[in-house]
Amino acid sequence: MATPILTIVVPCYNEEEVLPETVFRLSGVLDALIADKLIASSSTMLLVDDGSKDATWALIERFHEANTFVTGLKLAKNAGHQSALLAGLMKAKAYSDCVVSIDADLQDDTDAIREFIIKFHEGYDIVYGVRQDRSADTFFKRATAQGFYKLMTSLGVKIHYNHADFRLMSKRTLDNLEKFQEVNLFLRGMVPLLGFPSTQVYYDRKERFAGESKYPLRKMLAFAFDGITSFSVTPIRFVTLMGFLLFLLSVCAGIYAIVGKLVGANVTGWTSLIVSVWFIGGVQLLALGLIGEYIGKIYKEVKQRPLFVIEKDLTAHATAQSELTDSTFKQSISGRG
Repeated sequence: MATPILTIVVPCYNEEEVLPETVFRLSGVLDALIADKLIASSSTMLLVDDGSKDATWALIERFHEANTFVTGLKLAKNAGHQSALLAGLMKAKAYSDCVVSIDADLQDDTDAIREFIIKFHEGYDIVYGVRQDRSADTFFKRATAQGFYKLMTSLGVKIHYNHADFRLMSKRTLDNLEKFQEVNLFLRGMVPLLGFPSTQVYYDRKERFAGESKYPLRKMLAFAFDGITSFSVTPIRFVTLMGFLLFLLSVCAGIYAIVGKLVGANVTGWTSLIVSVWFIGGVQLLALGLIGEYIGKIYKEVKQRPLFVIEKDLTAHATAQSELTDSTFKQSISGRG
């Protein structure tokens, strides 16, 4: 069996501080895997600049000229982490047999990529990198992340616990992922839907090498809410249930008021009335907002606008190299059952 062509996709947004170390470490990983004949010599890394405002793209161009492993994509504007990642995956699948995605901050263990490739050779199409230790995270981030995974599971969403976007995917899984025409991207939920043979590799999460997190609390909450509303209608059903319970409560209150009137009891007053009005009004606004969120997602989906626009592409060399490789491996991959 011919050795597979690997591409490591790295979405980058304002990563000039960490990028030199990222390229250095990933180059070492590729060198070692090529030396051990686990991947083809034409394997590369694809750095996707997601509309950075610093010198990230200038560094990518410089590394591309000096390092044969480095290729790059520059998006015309900031499209968001998930869109930038998808742009890299879709570009890389054209000339790769398998693709590993990893963030530029080096919190994910680059040494685990070797285990990914070994699992790929064993016949797995998807290999999930799962964090077994989040001690590098703050208590708040660790608690909220674990709560998010548990909430998603309770809502019926198939998602791997403590897995972010550090994974390996084969070419055929990426070909099928391309068929998903969703605008509201949540790749952690989309990939498990593919159903191909998969496994997990556990690793320890590290502290960010340099720079600062690109996911502050506001973005984390927005990302979590997107994931929930993109893959589950349980919140809408909860609103329906809450409306039904409030209806029953109002019937009981009505019966109580009528009975009190008939027996001549004094039915007091304003406090209970105002509290009830405010409570019902708040619930109604909450329900309308939640329904509006789902309608907003439908609005985005029906417009079918592109998720990203590529301004510059440095992958021509990688594509040319892949065309020179033996097609035996691709044939063996397509024949996997």
